[in-house]
Amino acid sequence: MATIELRKRHGLSKEAARKKAAEIAERLQAKLDLEWRWSGDSILFEATRGKAKGAKGSLDVGDGEIAVSVDLPFLLRPLKGIVAAKIQAKLDEL
Repeated sequence: MATIELRKRHGLSKEAARKKAAEIAERLQAKLDLEWRWSGDSILFEATRGKAKGAKGSLDVGDGEIAVSVDLPFLLRPLKGIVAAKIQAKLDEL
């Protein structure tokens, strides 16, 4: 699998950052048909169907930083740069 790892500093409270992370996960759920859940301060997600099928990863909410890790399946590897740019754009909304 190809892995994307991105980090973004933020000036939000942890609760506000968790809320933003959940909003991002909900939008991705609607758009990419992925499943997600909280595990501590991390959102764990996986696409079991749809156009992102096989992608999985986490969105970790920390004090002053959000870290995203996404494993792309073989068929999505050629799109790694595009996917990384889209994730970065979402992180820049914070």
